[in-house]
Amino acid sequence: MRLLVLGGTQFLSRAVAAEAVGRGHTVVCANRGQSGTVPPGVTTVRWDRAEEPPEQLTDGEPYDAVVDVSRTPSHVRRALAAVPDAHWVFVSTISVYADDADPAGPGAGALKDAITEDLDPMASVETYGGMKVACEQLVLDAHPQAAVVRPGLIVGPGDPSGRFAYWARRSAGTGEVLAPGDPADLVQVVDVRDLATWIVTLAEDRTGGTYDAVGPAQPIAELLAAALPDADLVWVDQDFLEAEGVEPWSGPESIPLWLPRPAYDGMLAHDAAPALAAGLEARPVGATTRDTRAWLEADPAARITGITTEREADLLARWRAR
Repeated sequence: MRLLVLGGTQFLSRAVAAEAVGRGHTVVCANRGQSGTVPPGVTTVRWDRAEEPPEQLTDGEPYDAVVDVSRTPSHVRRALAAVPDAHWVFVSTISVYADDADPAGPGAGALKDAITEDLDPMASVETYGGMKVACEQLVLDAHPQAAVVRPGLIVGPGDPSGRFAYWARRSAGTGEVLAPGDPADLVQVVDVRDLATWIVTLAEDRTGGTYDAVGPAQPIAELLAAALPDADLVWVDQDFLEAEGVEPWSGPESIPLWLPRPAYDGMLAHDAAPALAAGLEARPVGATTRDTRAWLEADPAARITGITTEREADLLARWRAR
């Protein structure tokens, strides 16, 4: 297979390129060359997708498949026009769903309004999700047999968001660890390597359809017990965390994986069964945690987001003194 990966220098797209090369495929990565390096064995074509594609992108053999992770509608339009005959695998997001309280998936869950303009995708979740909806529509209009995968929280070594790294760092120690919210709250993650492996298989098999690309949902108590087996989890409820100014999900004052309920009951509780039936295989959370911790220890520049251990200790003291 001759595979075009639009990106290839960071996290998921880089993992896709590495997986495809490892299987013996010919892989071309098109990117600006500003965000990192592609895996060994990959051919790079420099392309700023704000511009028309360079001749060297399409002057060789045709591509069998394309993997695109873009969140910018004009970028997707240009790529579709440049490579019209390949099988497309478009990586979207569960942020396309309009109601975060509802875990309904493809064909059942209402989507955000499409945003066809090129806006700042990081301006808000609404903007990001709406632009991804527009990108999905562009791909499916051009290729009705395309695969659209909507990941939830992607985790594992190399994660630039630093969210799961918060828990991987704490997994190295013992003692008390603040566990947020209700132990029964459902959460789900997908290891970047498992997702990349599945995406390459979708490209190989020319599989179509729309999937929530998620691992099995489980109570957060089970996930944290698997990720931090030697820790003493101290459960602190949502009302207290909100009153103390702790932020959910991401950021320096956040506790990652924690989301306010019931407003976000569905965001990390999507049905993994269709993706699993289509070939996605999810490794145990404990294995992802160990590998993420090893990456953190080997890379001093690796990002970790979330509250500091000092802030955590202060919160635990306040929780006991309430």
